[in-house]
Amino acid sequence: MENAELFAHIKGWGVDADPANEPTYPMKKYTGDDHKRLNYERPTQQAVDVEVLHSNERPGVTAVFGTPNPPTGISGAIRRYAFRYSEGSFAHWLPLLLADRVQMVEEVVNDFKKGTPPNLFREKGYAAEWKYNRPAVIKKGLIAAAVGLLVIAAISHKKRKRMAMVE
Repeated sequence: MENAELFAHIKGWGVDADPANEPTYPMKKYTGDDHKRLNYERPTQQAVDVEVLHSNERPGVTAVFGTPNPPTGISGAIRRYAFRYSEGSFAHWLPLLLADRVQMVEEVVNDFKKGTPPNLFREKGYAAEWKYNRPAVIKKGLIAAAVGLLVIAAISHKKRKRMAMVE
């Protein structure tokens, strides 16, 4: 039995098998480049001079990659742990999210160690947001102020209640 016969019961199977019946014909401008990718020549391997974490689903690092800061500290350990697992699992992605948050704290600590406090207003992009989306900044500020006032009111109400019980 041929493949075509094996899968003939699947609707649409083999629709692209006949080049004369190209389903994307009216939309696609065929140049022949689609088939050139089959003769792809891998670029020369970029030198690996820092630790580069890569998927365990691949035999090695890609030919060309960015040169990020190598994983260090607690966030680096979390990232190394995450790359033990497949990219299709939560055990890969959730630790990477956690590592991002941990690294943010590590960098703030490093800033203080160097004697330069972080400029959170700039680093969080508030200057750009103020310039290009001022109403949203004002709205966020008002919401933060309202929540802050509610927290302060709740705390002071509890204190008053406690003081009334003591007297």
